[in-house]
Amino acid sequence: MILKLNNKYMEEYVPHFKFEKLQIWQKAMDFGEDIFSVSKAFPKDELFNLISQARRAADSIALNIAEGSISQSNPEYKKFLGYSIRSLAEVVTCLHKAVRRKYIDQDQFTKLYAEAFHLMNMMQAFKSKIKTSI
Repeated sequence: MILKLNNKYMEEYVPHFKFEKLQIWQKAMDFGEDIFSVSKAFPKDELFNLISQARRAADSIALNIAEGSISQSNPEYKKFLGYSIRSLAEVVTCLHKAVRRKYIDQDQFTKLYAEAFHLMNMMQAFKSKIKTSI
């Protein structure tokens, strides 16, 4: 894998944190970038409202997956995955607001909504596989 860091490419990047290997974390990272990109087209008067809310919630998905993966217990890990799922629901609500306000078109909404739904199903399935006993 090639990683770009400060405009320099690192030839070999080896993930050391277990969350970096998780498909749900990778998808959440991509989804966060998609939300960041689409929100660039929102009106500037939404900068401290919908733009900020959507971006923070989208980033929170991957952040909580990462934080939960280094938890001391499985129940705590599940709690952080729950936070991620709630953040995803928040992003979906922001997408509904954005399409209603005509900041994004129906095609953008449909694409992002489908990504969100797929990510939610992945996270729910992953969460259900974590044993609750310590």
